Amino acid sequence: MELATFDDFLKLDIRVGTIVEARVFEKARRPAYQLKVDLGELGVKRSSAQITDHYKPEDLIGKQVLAVVNFPPRQIANFMSEILVLGTYSEGGVVLITPDKPVANGDKLG
Repeated sequence: MELATFDDFLKLDIRVGTIVEARVFEKARRPAYQLKVDLGELGVKRSSAQITDHYKPEDLIGKQVLAVVNFPPRQIANFMSEILVLGTYSEGGVVLITPDKPVANGDKLG
């Protein structure tokens, strides 16, 4: 395991957003959803997320998630993913990291 410094951590901009749209990503090589996430003052951003094992698209609408918002956009098939929604690689698939109470979209992890 490579150690990261605290300065490395501070480079990440991790924010809370609410999923406002989720649909099956038909052209993805592995099962995934295309998400639109409302990040408050940062606007609505798009993400490709391999979270199909535990979630259905309709169950994701309104769910708050944590996302890295300052990675460069990444082309995945015909889709530009702008943010990385965070989750844990758990038994049975990826589980999203969510705040345990409702918070404002755009709030920073701190």
